[in-house]
Order: sequence, then structure tokens, then C-alpha cells
Amino acid sequence: MLLTGAQILIECLKEQNVDTIFGFPGGAVLNIYDELYKSSKEIRHILTSHEQGASHAADGYARSTGKVGVVIATSGPGATNLVTGIATAYMDSVPMVAITGNVPVSLLGRDSFQEVDTAGITMPITKHNYIVKDVKDLADTIREAFYIAQEGRPGPVLIDIPKDITINKTEYIKAEPKVVDRSLDEIDSTSLDVAIELIKASKKPFIYAGGGVILSEAADNLLKFAETIQAPVTCSLMGQGGFPGEHPLYTGMVGMHGSKASNIGITHCDLLVVIGARFSDRVIGKADSFAKRAKVLHIDIDPAEVNKNIKTYHHIIGDIKGALEKINNSLEPMDREEWITEVTELKQKYPLKYKDTCLTAQYVLEKLYEVTNGEAIITTEVGQHQMWAAQFYKYNHPRTFLSSGGLGTMGYGFGACIGAQVANPDKVVVNIAGDGSFRMNLNEIATAVRYNLPLIVLVMNNHVLGMVRQWQNLFYEERYSYTTLDRDIDYVKLAEAFGAVGYNLTEKEEVEEVLKKAIEEKRPVIINCEIDKDDKVWPMVAPGAPIDNIMVGE
Repeated sequence: MLLTGAQILIECLKEQNVDTIFGFPGGAVLNIYDELYKSSKEIRHILTSHEQGASHAADGYARSTGKVGVVIATSGPGATNLVTGIATAYMDSVPMVAITGNVPVSLLGRDSFQEVDTAGITMPITKHNYIVKDVKDLADTIREAFYIAQEGRPGPVLIDIPKDITINKTEYIKAEPKVVDRSLDEIDSTSLDVAIELIKASKKPFIYAGGGVILSEAADNLLKFAETIQAPVTCSLMGQGGFPGEHPLYTGMVGMHGSKASNIGITHCDLLVVIGARFSDRVIGKADSFAKRAKVLHIDIDPAEVNKNIKTYHHIIGDIKGALEKINNSLEPMDREEWITEVTELKQKYPLKYKDTCLTAQYVLEKLYEVTNGEAIITTEVGQHQMWAAQFYKYNHPRTFLSSGGLGTMGYGFGACIGAQVANPDKVVVNIAGDGSFRMNLNEIATAVRYNLPLIVLVMNNHVLGMVRQWQNLFYEERYSYTTLDRDIDYVKLAEAFGAVGYNLTEKEEVEEVLKKAIEEKRPVIINCEIDKDDKVWPMVAPGAPIDNIMVGE
């Protein structure tokens, strides 16, 4: 069948079972958009307000479903506007395919109108990228891109397509998607045996789980593993939802803003089983003090992460789900009552606390958990509100907490919220924002309204850049350099101007009623929550300090 490059692209997307694309049209992708128009019954296109919003939406779609997120943008500024979203996905191992247009092949490298070296720009922040210079290579390139995005440690792949490639014709032959092989052949049986003996010999094992547990669909396997060996479990920010937040063995988040029970437990354990985590500096603090009494057993699919930040005693390289299945099949239930009692007492002695005399973000999040029965999908921007969302909303299922962990992208949450709501139309989807982060991409209110998405944005409005101010307060002698926003934006009027619904929250007594109303609206809702500018995220470990050296604040 003789087809144009644009037609081949659409057919290949159908091969990959793509049902949704996020994007923004432009001259270099006009032929692609023309074919999208003809295929609108099979592939839904969500037009965002900005390409960055589209990239974050594709990311949120991917994180909440496990499918590949797809985003499309035109050449030049369209492509460069995707860069932050691609980098966000890369840092957090999110499967995404970004499709960009470019000038015709004959004009490449000539500083043509809206030409940039998209492949060169994105090389450090993609698993792989392509520039297609022959239409005969297009179909195979697209198929390979989707495979690479999903296999091993997932991540974003970019395909740059010059405009003439979308016009040129070649023979198209339909193909089935290549199956992503989760084979365990590469896992050495001796490595498994050593790990099992370490687990059996341990008296005080502790499990530190990261985002890899969610990416490998291994949450059930982790639960069985923890219950079998009777070990407490802590999760990184990216691991939230990988282990049930209400489970008795769960100790809360680990690291800079982790619970004291988690940080002290890791410091006191004799075996630290690290599953699908990369030992971020925000987790380990002072590296030579991290888990200093423990043997470290690391299970991860990416060999580059082993011994990168923390020296391991033993490691297993391979798919986490398969590795845990094999380990679980070789273990009998264990009794570690004394150790579990010790950690449980830490949880009881050092609970998360906050002031209860006025409206706080922590109180709003606890009420949100009650009102939604813990079943909402939560997205976040980046800052204090992000940490509070990780601490005070309990995540009992994977793919229900979507946040920019590695890159720390302010403005991520609203786009991700749109993507997650599009992918999960029957779910309550809530974006937890700060007023600083929210303003970065609030133009996407227009997108939410256009598609009548019943999402909710909770703006924790302290009129400052809260997390930066917290550091200025603690480490810079209260020199608040350019972190005080002091802009009296009427968020209710702002929401209404876009066609959304707006609410103001100033009192604790209003919270439950407003949240219930927002859910019942079944359309975009912006809730402005007025909180104190000096509320802080506690506990906190100073950067570079040992993680058991914990500040608890007021």
C-alpha cells in the first residue's frame, strides 16, 4: 500500500494502539495534523494551551496508565517547548514518544525558519532519538521508538520528522507491535540464592522501595515479600503507591522530608533491601552515613544505578516483578516480632504533626483523603505542597501519585492532571499546587474547560515561593530574596474568566463541604486555599546531613 509519510505515521500509531495524543499544531506538522483530522474517530487529539503542557499531559497519561504517552509539536519553538517535559519524563523513567516536525531535509542546517537541531538538543534527555531523512525508514523508526520507550528502564524517545518526509510516499506494510520481553533469563540464579540467604540471616531487614516497583507492576509482589519476611517498608517520593500507605508495615516516606520512623529505621537496620530506587541525594543525605549498620541489597533493572551513589553488598540486575516472584517462591513466612515492635514504636513516638489552630495544607489533604476514600489520582506541582501531598494523603494503589521527582519541575502538575483525567475519566483527579507553581502553567485551565474535564486544582496559597522561603528561613538568616509574591490574584474570578468554577477556602470548617461540592461539579474547579506563609514542611534533614539528623520544627 503506497502511503505518504504522514499517513504511515498515523497507521503506525494505530498499530501501537495509541488512542490519545497531546499536542499543538504548526507549519512543519500540517500534513500530520491533516491525517489526524481524518482519523479523529480512532485517535483523540487533545489541544493544549502550550507545548510544555502537552508534554506534561502525555507524561501524566503514561504514569497513570502504564501506556506510552504521545506528544506532538511543530519545529523550532514548538520542539524546544517540549524540552522540559521530555527531561521530566527522562528523570522519572516515564515511557513517552515525542514527535516533532522539522524543515525539509534540503533546508536542514541552513538556519531555516523555525529550524533547530531538535535531535541534538534532546540527546542528553532521551533514551534515544531519531531524525528521519528517508520516508522508507519512517515506519520501522516509529515501531522501534515505541519499543525502546517501554523496554528495560522506560523513558522518552523523540522522532524528528522533516516536513518533506510527511509528503513523500513509500510502501506501507502493517506490522504487529514487538512484544516487550520481561524475560528473567538474564537474572543469575546464584545472585538470587545469595539474596535469599541474606534475607534469611537478617534480624532487622528494612525495605526501601522506589518508582521501579510501580514501573514493573510489582506492587503485589512487594506486598507479599514484605509480609513474608516481616520487614518495615519505606517508599521514595517516586515510590508512593508502590506499597499501601495504610499498611501496618509502612513507615512513611524516606529522606529529606521523610518520617523519623523511616529515617531512623534505615539507620538501625542490618539489611537494607532497595527495590527499584536510585539512592537520590534527597533520600540518602550524607552518603557515608546512610544505612551505615546495614548490608545493602539492591534490586534494579538498570545496571548503571548499581554502586553509583551507594556501595552495595549484593545486587540483582533484572525486572523487579520477576525477581520478587522468584524470591517469594523461595521464602517461608518469617517471624521478626521484636524488630517490627521497635519500628512500630518509632511510628507511634514520632507521628507527622502540624498546627491545628487554623487552615493548613496538611489539614486540607487529610480531608481530601477522607472525602475521596483514598481513591483519587493526585498530581502535584513542586514545592512544599508536593511534600505535604506525599506525607498526608495515603496512597494505597500504584499510579495514583504523579509528581516530578528527579527534575523537580514547577508547572508539571496541571498538565499531568489533564493527562491523567483524560486517561481515567471515571476517577477523581486532583492537582495539588502552590501559588508559585500554579501560575507557571495556569493557561491550561483553558484546556480543562475546552474538554470539560472534571479535575480539581487545590492551590495552597501562601503568597510566597514556599520551599525556597523555607530554606531562606533556615539556612540564609531570613533573607527572603525575591520569594515573596504578594500578588492579590482573585483565583475565583480567574477560574470563572476561563469558564471554570472557583472557590476560596479560609477556614477549616469550610473544607469538607467545598471539597464535596468540587467533586459534584463534574467540571474544572480551582480552589484557593489561604495558608500561612511561614508554614514549613517537617520533618526535614538539612542537605548533606545524615538522614537520622532530623529537624522537627515547632
